[in-house]
Amino acid sequence: MKPLGAIEIKQSPDEVLASGEYPLTRRDLSEIAAMIYADAGIYLNDSKASLVYSRLSKHIRSLGLRGFRDYCVLVASPEGAAARREMLSHLTTNFTRFFRENHHFEHLRDEVLPGLINRAKGGGRVRIWSAASSDGQEPYSIALTVLSLLPNAADLDFKILATDIDPKILAAARAGIYDEGALEAVSPAMRKQYFRDIDVGGRRKVQVDDRVKKLITYNELNLMAQWPFKGNFDVIFCRNVVIYFDEPTQMKIWSRFASLLPEGGHLYIGHSERVSGDAKNLFDNIGITTYRYVGKNAGRKA
Repeated sequence: MKPLGAIEIKQSPDEVLASGEYPLTRRDLSEIAAMIYADAGIYLNDSKASLVYSRLSKHIRSLGLRGFRDYCVLVASPEGAAARREMLSHLTTNFTRFFRENHHFEHLRDEVLPGLINRAKGGGRVRIWSAASSDGQEPYSIALTVLSLLPNAADLDFKILATDIDPKILAAARAGIYDEGALEAVSPAMRKQYFRDIDVGGRRKVQVDDRVKKLITYNELNLMAQWPFKGNFDVIFCRNVVIYFDEPTQMKIWSRFASLLPEGGHLYIGHSERVSGDAKNLFDNIGITTYRYVGKNAGRKA
């Protein structure tokens, strides 16, 4: 029942939320938001209208379409499957940098890797997952941290899985080619040992050495889909991704991560994220956005 005197305000589906070459209406945004949520769990509301417009208008132009209405019809159709994948690439955020949130890599190096390295040296299995690898700077940072303590890690059963939903960004990650400025947080010693200068179209670039690449396997993976993993991970990095999901989806993802960690395994998340839902009782928060899986022993500090 509506409060006495309440005025019901109906929002018009034809209201223009962002304008320019192609007006973006509420109806257009609603349909795009429903598709991106279904495909990737990303939540978009009216406040994201300008972002959606800026990221998709060039795509619409390249397809030779008349505007967002035609675009929505296309990407919702079987014939528009490739364009829909492109839409996902345009709407996902791929900001990253080497050793971003460096406290995670310091904790990994000082508190986590020594035990994992001892296991690997004894013939044991070690697995680390970078669950939103973007253009590779996160998994390469993980690999460089490992190599700083265990230069022959690639000769042991020590592997890093790097996944992302965007096949284009994965191709860039596999190539491992960056502007010199991307290496600002990489130490001079690491820069000299594990990167080489190359020329790309007359421009100076740097490329990750094969010794680093050898540690990493890149695969396309949608966090909202089935995960084809047969074993546990000792460490999971999933940073600054879950923040784009709505709360029910976030809670589901945290629980799925928990199911893949052994007792004592570690989860690193983004600076604006917090483990929530049922999974909150399965982790100890042991540092800034740093969690240790404790399972049924939750609440007991090691």
